[in-house]
Amino acid sequence: GKLFRWPDLQHPAELKPLCECQSFGVADGPTVCCNPYHFSRLCGPESPPPPYSRLSPNDEQKPLDLSDSTLSYTETEATNSPNVTPGDFSDASTSPDAVKRSHWCNVAYWEHRTRVGRLYTVYEQSVSIFYDLPQGNGFCLGQLNLDNRSETVRRTRSKIGYGILLSKEPDGVWAYNRSEHPIFVNSPTLDIPNCRTLIVRKVMPGYSIKVFDYEKSCLLQHTAELDFADGPYDPNSVRISFAKGWGPCYSRQFITSCPCWLEILLSNNR
Repeated sequence: GKLFRWPDLQHPAELKPLCECQSFGVADGPTVCCNPYHFSRLCGPESPPPPYSRLSPNDEQKPLDLSDSTLSYTETEATNSPNVTPGDFSDASTSPDAVKRSHWCNVAYWEHRTRVGRLYTVYEQSVSIFYDLPQGNGFCLGQLNLDNRSETVRRTRSKIGYGILLSKEPDGVWAYNRSEHPIFVNSPTLDIPNCRTLIVRKVMPGYSIKVFDYEKSCLLQHTAELDFADGPYDPNSVRISFAKGWGPCYSRQFITSCPCWLEILLSNNR
C-alpha cells in the first residue's frame, strides 16, 4: 500500500478491505489478498483534518476512532417529495429475482432541490453509484435525464466519475470514495447527540467511512431527546454530496443547495 498508493501510511490498522474483494470477511483463509487497490484508508476525525473540525490539537493526535457516532439535526425539507423528474436508466434492482429479496436501502439522487429519476432499490450487499464507470453495474447517474441543468450542476456531475461504493457490512453501512474528488457525508450516527451544530464529514478519494451504525442508531432512538430538532428528522437517512460541502462552515447551509447529492434511505429490516 505504501509503495503503490499511500507513501504516508503508518500502520495496517489504517486500512480497510473492500467488500468486493473475494478475501473479504474470510477468517483464517488459505490466502490473504495483498492487492493495494482492494483496500481503502479509514476516514477518522483527523484523517484528513477537515477545516471545520472542532477537535483540539491534542485530540488530533489520537488514533482513528469511528465509534463517536451519534444523533444529528438534518435539514430534510425535500425528503419524500412526490415531485420526481423523469429519467431513463437501467435499474437492475427491479428484476423479478430481486423483488423476491428484501432490500436494505433506497437511494435517491438530487440536484439542488429536485429529485432526478426514480428511487433506486438496493438488494445486494453492495452497490456502485457512479456517473461513468467502464463496465460498471449499479446506479448510473450519468444516464439520468433532466432538462435545463445549470452549469454548476453540469460541472459537478463531471466530477462524480467512479463515484462511491456503498456496502452493508456486519458493523454498519460503509461508503468508499472511488472518485477523484472529495465527498461530504452527514448521518444520524456521525453527529453529536442533542447538538444543533450540523456535522459534515469530508471524505477524500481512496478513503472509506462508516456512514451508519445500526447498533448506535437503535440506542440513540431510545435515549435521545428530539425536542432540540428545528425541522423534520429521519433517523435512518444518510446524505452524501459530491465535490461540494454544506453546513455552518460553507456558503451552502443546506444540502438542498448542493448541485449533486444522494439521500440513502435505510430500511428498518437489517
